[in-house]
Amino acid sequence: MTRTAEIAQEVTVAIGDAPILLRCQDEGFWAIVEQRYSGFVSEDAEPVCAFDVEVARPERSLSPVRELLVQNDGDAWRLERGDFRVEWNSRTGSGHILQTATPYAIDTVLRIVHTIVQATRGGFLLHGASAIRNGRAFLFSGVSGAGKTTISRLAPKDAVLLTDEISYITSGAGGYRACGTPFAGELARPGENAAAPIERLFFLAKGPDNVTEPVEAGEALRLLLRNILFFADDPELVKMVFRSANDFLGKVPAYRLTFYPDEQVWDLIQ
Repeated sequence: MTRTAEIAQEVTVAIGDAPILLRCQDEGFWAIVEQRYSGFVSEDAEPVCAFDVEVARPERSLSPVRELLVQNDGDAWRLERGDFRVEWNSRTGSGHILQTATPYAIDTVLRIVHTIVQATRGGFLLHGASAIRNGRAFLFSGVSGAGKTTISRLAPKDAVLLTDEISYITSGAGGYRACGTPFAGELARPGENAAAPIERLFFLAKGPDNVTEPVEAGEALRLLLRNILFFADDPELVKMVFRSANDFLGKVPAYRLTFYPDEQVWDLIQ
């Protein structure tokens, strides 16, 4: 991390395969970055985009938009919510963030930018937990209350927890990989900065016993699309996400995992 009294400090936050450089002069902002993203700071990663971050004075009104707004005109993107306003050019990678001094603002901006970047690369962000065991990654997806945090909390010591909230999936020549993220859920701690090939996708459900069963292709696609994070109303990108989900399920088997909240469920995950 570069720190200078005269110019903005900067750091590259390397999540997945899309490092993002942040520049800012506000010490409060860097306290947020160091608390939430310290395990994902990289000194040598080549950023895919760079943002100048301005922290607004408490009395300054950022945007009349209270609900999330994500719009684009070609490569020019505008992201707004009550606590941030962003202008970003996805072709050049340069952008500006005006935000309040809260971790929720920069967290949301990073998630949105990563979903847009991954849409063009064949990957996606998934509402779900993920972990590495025996060198392979397992995804656990489901709606709120399905058990993502529970199964993460029950993970054995030999499992590397990547996230209990937002799973990051990349696509490359070697297939699909799951990457750790700092986006924490109820466990309130970031995942490990690690990655591994994806072995299996589980759709979670709670029940009296631990049972796995294959999910039919059409239902698997419907469930997967329901849990993929995507905020932009861009027809071409939406098509890309649909194709990515379909291709993913052609290479990664999907199962329904009905489980009782006991650590023995992990006997089925290896």
